[in-house]
Amino acid sequence: MKPAAAREAEQRDVAFARPKPRYGRIACWIIVLCVAADAGWLIAENPNFEWSVVGKWFTEASVLKGLQVTLGLTLVSMILGTLLGLLLAVARLSDNVLLSGLSRLYIWFFRGTPLLVQLIFWYNMSTLFPHVTLSIPFGGPNVASWNTNDLITPLTAAIAGLALNEAAYMAEIIRAGLQSVDSGQFETTQAFGMSRARALRRIIIPQAMRAIIPPTGNQLISMIKATSLVSVIAMGDLLYSVQSIYNRTFEVIPMLMVAVIWYLLITSVLNVGQSAIERYYSRGVRRSASAARRRWPSVPLVNRLLLHKEEL
Repeated sequence: MKPAAAREAEQRDVAFARPKPRYGRIACWIIVLCVAADAGWLIAENPNFEWSVVGKWFTEASVLKGLQVTLGLTLVSMILGTLLGLLLAVARLSDNVLLSGLSRLYIWFFRGTPLLVQLIFWYNMSTLFPHVTLSIPFGGPNVASWNTNDLITPLTAAIAGLALNEAAYMAEIIRAGLQSVDSGQFETTQAFGMSRARALRRIIIPQAMRAIIPPTGNQLISMIKATSLVSVIAMGDLLYSVQSIYNRTFEVIPMLMVAVIWYLLITSVLNVGQSAIERYYSRGVRRSASAARRRWPSVPLVNRLLLHKEEL
Protein backbone atom coordinates (compact mmCIF):
# COMPACT_ATOMS: atom_id res chain seq x y z
CA MET A 1 0.00 0.00 0.00
CA LYS A 2 1.33 3.43 -0.99
CA PRO A 3 2.17 5.90 1.76
CA ALA A 4 -0.04 8.95 2.22
CA ALA A 5 2.64 11.31 0.87
CA ALA A 6 2.87 9.32 -2.39
CA ARG A 7 -0.91 9.26 -2.83
CA GLU A 8 -1.10 13.01 -2.26
CA ALA A 9 1.67 13.59 -4.82
CA GLU A 10 -0.23 11.53 -7.41
CA GLN A 11 -3.40 13.49 -6.75
CA ARG A 12 -1.59 16.75 -7.49
CA ASP A 13 0.06 15.44 -10.68
CA VAL A 14 -1.90 16.47 -13.81
CA ALA A 15 -1.00 13.12 -15.40
CA PHE A 16 -3.50 11.48 -13.03
CA ALA A 17 -6.21 14.12 -13.48
CA ARG A 18 -9.69 12.83 -14.34
CA PRO A 19 -12.73 14.86 -15.36
CA LYS A 20 -15.56 15.09 -12.88
CA PRO A 21 -18.71 13.14 -13.71
CA ARG A 22 -21.16 15.39 -15.54
CA TYR A 23 -24.40 14.34 -13.96
CA GLY A 24 -26.32 17.23 -15.51
CA ARG A 25 -25.37 16.15 -19.03
CA ILE A 26 -26.31 12.53 -18.26
CA ALA A 27 -29.70 13.68 -16.94
CA CYS A 28 -30.28 15.76 -20.10
CA TRP A 29 -29.49 12.73 -22.28
CA ILE A 30 -31.94 10.58 -20.34
CA ILE A 31 -34.69 13.21 -20.63
CA VAL A 32 -34.14 13.72 -24.36
CA LEU A 33 -34.08 9.97 -25.07
CA CYS A 34 -37.28 9.47 -23.08
CA VAL A 35 -39.06 12.30 -24.93
CA ALA A 36 -37.83 11.00 -28.31
CA ALA A 37 -38.93 7.45 -27.52
CA ASP A 38 -42.36 8.68 -26.40
CA ALA A 39 -42.77 10.81 -29.56
CA GLY A 40 -41.71 7.89 -31.77
CA TRP A 41 -44.17 5.58 -30.04
CA LEU A 42 -47.03 8.08 -30.46
CA ILE A 43 -46.28 8.46 -34.17
CA ALA A 44 -45.91 4.72 -34.72
CA GLU A 45 -49.16 3.91 -32.89
CA ASN A 46 -51.24 6.76 -34.37
CA PRO A 47 -53.72 5.13 -36.81
CA ASN A 48 -54.23 8.41 -38.67
CA PHE A 49 -50.80 8.05 -40.29
CA GLU A 50 -52.01 4.83 -41.98
CA TRP A 51 -48.59 3.20 -42.13
CA SER A 52 -49.98 0.28 -44.12
CA VAL A 53 -50.89 2.72 -46.90
CA VAL A 54 -47.42 4.26 -46.68
CA GLY A 55 -45.83 0.84 -47.16
CA LYS A 56 -48.17 0.06 -50.04
CA TRP A 57 -47.30 3.18 -52.07
CA PHE A 58 -43.67 3.65 -50.97
CA THR A 59 -42.19 1.74 -53.93
CA GLU A 60 -45.06 2.23 -56.37
CA ALA A 61 -43.97 2.78 -59.99
CA SER A 62 -45.25 6.36 -60.32
CA VAL A 63 -43.61 7.36 -57.03
CA LEU A 64 -40.27 5.89 -58.12
CA LYS A 65 -40.59 7.66 -61.47
CA GLY A 66 -41.17 10.95 -59.66
CA LEU A 67 -38.14 10.20 -57.49
CA GLN A 68 -36.03 9.73 -60.61
CA VAL A 69 -37.23 13.08 -61.96
CA THR A 70 -36.34 14.76 -58.65
CA LEU A 71 -32.84 13.27 -58.63
CA GLY A 72 -32.29 14.11 -62.29
CA LEU A 73 -33.40 17.71 -61.84
CA THR A 74 -31.15 18.06 -58.81
CA LEU A 75 -28.10 16.65 -60.58
CA VAL A 76 -28.46 18.66 -63.79
CA SER A 77 -29.43 21.92 -62.07
CA MET A 78 -26.65 21.62 -59.49
CA ILE A 79 -23.98 20.96 -62.12
CA LEU A 80 -25.12 23.85 -64.32
CA GLY A 81 -25.54 26.15 -61.32
CA THR A 82 -22.07 25.33 -59.98
CA LEU A 83 -20.35 25.88 -63.32
CA LEU A 84 -22.16 29.16 -63.90
CA GLY A 85 -21.55 30.16 -60.28
CA LEU A 86 -17.81 29.57 -60.73
CA LEU A 87 -17.78 31.89 -63.74
CA LEU A 88 -19.78 34.51 -61.85
CA ALA A 89 -17.44 34.28 -58.83
CA VAL A 90 -14.34 34.71 -60.98
CA ALA A 91 -16.01 37.61 -62.80
CA ARG A 92 -16.92 39.33 -59.56
CA LEU A 93 -13.35 39.05 -58.29
CA SER A 94 -12.02 40.35 -61.60
CA ASP A 95 -10.48 43.80 -61.96
CA ASN A 96 -12.67 44.32 -65.02
CA VAL A 97 -15.41 46.73 -63.92
CA LEU A 98 -17.85 45.53 -66.59
CA LEU A 99 -17.55 41.83 -65.68
CA SER A 100 -17.70 42.57 -61.97
CA GLY A 101 -20.74 44.80 -62.41
CA LEU A 102 -22.62 42.25 -64.53
CA SER A 103 -21.88 39.53 -61.99
CA ARG A 104 -23.15 41.70 -59.12
CA LEU A 105 -26.29 42.54 -61.08
CA TYR A 106 -27.01 38.87 -61.81
CA ILE A 107 -26.52 37.84 -58.18
CA TRP A 108 -28.63 40.73 -56.93
CA PHE A 109 -31.55 39.85 -59.21
CA PHE A 110 -31.68 36.08 -58.79
CA ARG A 111 -31.09 36.16 -55.04
CA GLY A 112 -33.63 38.94 -54.60
CA THR A 113 -36.59 37.19 -56.25
CA PRO A 114 -38.30 34.01 -54.98
CA LEU A 115 -37.50 30.78 -56.78
CA LEU A 116 -41.18 29.97 -57.18
CA VAL A 117 -41.76 33.27 -59.02
CA GLN A 118 -38.82 32.56 -61.32
CA LEU A 119 -40.17 29.11 -62.17
CA ILE A 120 -43.61 30.51 -62.99
CA PHE A 121 -42.07 33.24 -65.16
CA TRP A 122 -40.03 30.68 -67.12
CA TYR A 123 -43.07 28.46 -67.57
CA ASN A 124 -45.15 31.39 -68.87
CA MET A 125 -42.42 32.91 -71.00
CA SER A 126 -44.58 32.54 -74.11
CA THR A 127 -46.99 35.19 -72.79
CA LEU A 128 -44.13 37.71 -72.85
CA PHE A 129 -42.29 36.48 -75.94
CA PRO A 130 -44.45 34.26 -78.19
CA HIS A 131 -41.48 33.69 -80.47
CA VAL A 132 -37.74 33.53 -79.90
CA THR A 133 -36.04 35.21 -82.82
CA LEU A 134 -32.39 35.31 -83.78
CA SER A 135 -31.84 38.44 -85.84
CA ILE A 136 -29.45 41.27 -86.54
CA PRO A 137 -30.10 44.13 -84.06
CA PHE A 138 -31.83 47.41 -84.90
CA GLY A 139 -34.28 46.15 -87.51
CA GLY A 140 -32.03 43.71 -89.33
CA PRO A 141 -33.27 40.54 -91.02
CA ASN A 142 -34.27 37.49 -89.02
CA VAL A 143 -31.85 34.59 -89.10
CA ALA A 144 -34.04 32.04 -87.29
CA SER A 145 -37.24 31.94 -85.27
CA TRP A 146 -38.77 29.41 -82.87
CA ASN A 147 -42.08 29.07 -81.08
CA THR A 148 -41.48 29.75 -77.37
CA ASN A 149 -43.85 26.97 -76.30
CA ASP A 150 -41.71 24.49 -78.21
CA LEU A 151 -38.57 25.65 -76.39
CA ILE A 152 -39.93 26.24 -72.88
CA THR A 153 -41.42 22.94 -71.77
CA PRO A 154 -42.02 22.12 -68.10
CA LEU A 155 -38.64 20.33 -68.07
CA THR A 156 -36.64 23.20 -69.58
CA ALA A 157 -38.48 25.73 -67.41
CA ALA A 158 -37.64 23.70 -64.28
CA ILE A 159 -33.96 23.30 -65.22
CA ALA A 160 -33.59 26.97 -66.19
CA GLY A 161 -35.28 28.24 -63.05
CA LEU A 162 -33.39 25.96 -60.65
CA ALA A 163 -29.98 26.29 -62.31
CA LEU A 164 -30.02 30.07 -62.75
CA ASN A 165 -31.21 30.60 -59.19
CA GLU A 166 -28.62 28.19 -57.80
CA ALA A 167 -25.83 29.90 -59.75
CA ALA A 168 -26.36 33.12 -57.80
CA TYR A 169 -25.89 31.36 -54.46
CA MET A 170 -23.00 29.21 -55.66
CA ALA A 171 -21.23 32.33 -56.94
CA GLU A 172 -21.15 33.78 -53.44
CA ILE A 173 -20.07 30.46 -51.91
CA ILE A 174 -17.23 30.03 -54.39
CA ARG A 175 -16.19 33.67 -54.06
CA ALA A 176 -15.93 33.30 -50.28
CA GLY A 177 -13.92 30.11 -50.72
CA LEU A 178 -11.49 31.74 -53.16
CA GLN A 179 -11.02 34.70 -50.84
CA SER A 180 -10.23 32.34 -47.94
CA VAL A 181 -6.99 31.35 -49.69
CA ASP A 182 -3.99 33.47 -48.76
CA SER A 183 -3.35 36.12 -51.41
CA GLY A 184 0.32 35.19 -51.33
CA GLN A 185 -0.58 31.92 -53.07
CA PHE A 186 -1.72 33.76 -56.18
CA GLU A 187 1.30 36.03 -56.10
CA THR A 188 3.52 32.96 -55.99
CA THR A 189 1.82 31.47 -59.04
CA GLN A 190 2.41 34.74 -60.91
CA ALA A 191 6.08 34.64 -59.92
CA PHE A 192 6.33 31.18 -61.49
CA GLY A 193 4.71 32.49 -64.68
CA MET A 194 1.45 30.58 -64.36
CA SER A 195 -1.61 31.95 -66.13
CA ARG A 196 -4.60 33.05 -64.05
CA ALA A 197 -6.75 30.17 -65.28
CA ARG A 198 -4.07 27.57 -64.52
CA ALA A 199 -3.39 29.09 -61.11
CA LEU A 200 -7.07 28.86 -60.25
CA ARG A 201 -7.33 25.27 -61.49
CA ARG A 202 -4.12 23.89 -59.98
CA ILE A 203 -3.45 25.97 -56.86
CA ILE A 204 -6.28 28.24 -55.68
CA ILE A 205 -9.43 26.13 -56.17
CA PRO A 206 -8.02 22.93 -54.54
CA GLN A 207 -7.15 24.94 -51.42
CA ALA A 208 -10.50 26.75 -51.47
CA MET A 209 -12.45 23.47 -51.64
CA ARG A 210 -12.15 23.01 -47.87
CA ALA A 211 -14.21 26.18 -47.39
CA ILE A 212 -16.49 25.57 -50.39
CA ILE A 213 -17.61 21.98 -49.72
CA PRO A 214 -19.71 22.45 -46.52
CA PRO A 215 -21.98 25.22 -47.86
CA THR A 216 -22.15 23.48 -51.24
CA GLY A 217 -23.42 20.36 -49.49
CA ASN A 218 -26.08 22.46 -47.81
CA GLN A 219 -27.06 23.93 -51.18
CA LEU A 220 -27.33 20.44 -52.69
CA ILE A 221 -29.67 19.36 -49.91
CA SER A 222 -31.66 22.58 -50.38
CA MET A 223 -31.84 21.84 -54.10
CA ILE A 224 -33.34 18.41 -53.40
CA LYS A 225 -36.14 20.09 -51.45
CA ALA A 226 -36.46 23.01 -53.88
CA THR A 227 -37.34 20.62 -56.71
CA SER A 228 -40.71 20.16 -54.99
CA LEU A 229 -41.60 23.64 -56.25
CA VAL A 230 -41.65 22.43 -59.86
CA SER A 231 -44.91 20.65 -59.09
CA VAL A 232 -46.67 24.01 -59.63
CA ILE A 233 -45.64 23.95 -63.31
CA ALA A 234 -46.93 20.36 -63.79
CA MET A 235 -43.48 18.77 -63.65
CA GLY A 236 -43.79 15.15 -62.52
CA ASP A 237 -41.36 15.18 -59.61
CA LEU A 238 -41.72 13.23 -56.35
CA LEU A 239 -44.16 15.64 -54.72
CA TYR A 240 -46.26 15.93 -57.90
CA SER A 241 -46.46 12.12 -58.07
CA VAL A 242 -47.76 11.71 -54.53
CA GLN A 243 -50.16 14.62 -55.06
CA SER A 244 -51.57 12.89 -58.13
CA ILE A 245 -52.16 9.75 -56.07
CA TYR A 246 -53.85 11.39 -53.08
CA ASN A 247 -56.05 13.45 -55.39
CA ARG A 248 -57.51 10.09 -56.49
CA THR A 249 -57.45 8.18 -53.22
CA PHE A 250 -57.89 11.10 -50.74
CA GLU A 251 -55.13 9.54 -48.57
CA VAL A 252 -53.35 12.85 -48.07
CA ILE A 253 -51.32 12.21 -44.90
CA PRO A 254 -49.92 8.78 -45.81
CA MET A 255 -48.90 9.94 -49.29
CA LEU A 256 -47.19 13.01 -47.85
CA MET A 257 -45.36 10.68 -45.46
CA VAL A 258 -44.14 8.71 -48.47
CA ALA A 259 -42.58 11.88 -49.89
CA VAL A 260 -41.17 12.90 -46.49
CA ILE A 261 -39.47 9.53 -45.97
CA TRP A 262 -37.93 9.58 -49.46
CA TYR A 263 -36.62 13.13 -48.95
CA LEU A 264 -35.14 12.14 -45.58
CA LEU A 265 -33.44 9.08 -47.09
CA ILE A 266 -31.91 11.12 -49.90
CA THR A 267 -30.65 13.87 -47.61
CA SER A 268 -29.20 11.29 -45.22
CA VAL A 269 -27.18 9.71 -48.02
CA LEU A 270 -26.02 13.16 -49.14
CA ASN A 271 -24.94 14.00 -45.58
CA VAL A 272 -22.76 10.89 -45.50
CA GLY A 273 -21.22 11.79 -48.86
CA GLN A 274 -20.63 15.37 -47.75
CA SER A 275 -18.83 14.19 -44.62
CA ALA A 276 -16.59 11.91 -46.67
CA ILE A 277 -15.67 14.74 -49.06
CA GLU A 278 -14.99 17.11 -46.17
CA ARG A 279 -12.65 14.55 -44.60
CA TYR A 280 -10.85 14.18 -47.92
CA TYR A 281 -10.16 17.90 -48.29
CA SER A 282 -9.28 18.25 -44.59
CA ARG A 283 -6.68 15.49 -44.65
CA GLY A 284 -3.81 18.01 -44.44
CA VAL A 285 -5.15 19.44 -41.18
CA ARG A 286 -5.70 15.94 -39.78
CA ARG A 287 -2.12 15.00 -40.64
CA SER A 288 -0.84 18.00 -38.66
CA ALA A 289 -2.92 17.00 -35.64
CA SER A 290 -1.78 13.38 -35.93
CA ALA A 291 1.85 14.47 -36.14
CA ALA A 292 1.42 16.52 -32.97
CA ARG A 293 -0.07 13.53 -31.16
CA ARG A 294 2.77 11.27 -32.33
CA ARG A 295 5.29 13.84 -31.18
CA TRP A 296 3.96 13.81 -27.59
CA PRO A 297 2.19 10.45 -27.34
CA SER A 298 2.36 9.96 -23.57
CA VAL A 299 2.45 13.55 -22.38
CA PRO A 300 -0.78 14.89 -20.84
CA LEU A 301 -2.53 17.71 -22.68
CA VAL A 302 -1.62 20.37 -20.10
CA ASN A 303 2.05 19.41 -20.25
CA ARG A 304 1.95 19.41 -24.07
CA LEU A 305 0.76 22.99 -24.06
CA LEU A 306 3.50 23.98 -21.62
CA LEU A 307 6.18 22.25 -23.72
CA HIS A 308 4.86 23.89 -26.88
CA LYS A 309 4.91 27.30 -25.17
CA GLU A 310 8.52 26.78 -24.07
CA GLU A 311 9.58 25.83 -27.60
CA LEU A 312 7.99 28.99 -28.98
